[in-house]
Amino acid sequence: MVTLSVTLILGLIAFLLLRRAPAARKRGDTAVVMAIMLVLGVLIAPTSFGQAITNGVNQFATTLSGWGT
Repeated sequence: MVTLSVTLILGLIAFLLLRRAPAARKRGDTAVVMAIMLVLGVLIAPTSFGQAITNGVNQFATTLSGWGT
């Protein structure tokens, strides 16, 4: 039996929607992509992969904020 993750499906949909030419997009299309990306972020966040991304972004932001002082 093959199982598909909702996160994987949303990621694939977002990838396909973002590949389209920007001039062909309408406001409704942009809103759908933003909603999909938000849900995708919520689904990825509690996983170990999501935590690794969060830690990496946090470390990068800390490094950038340290450069200003």
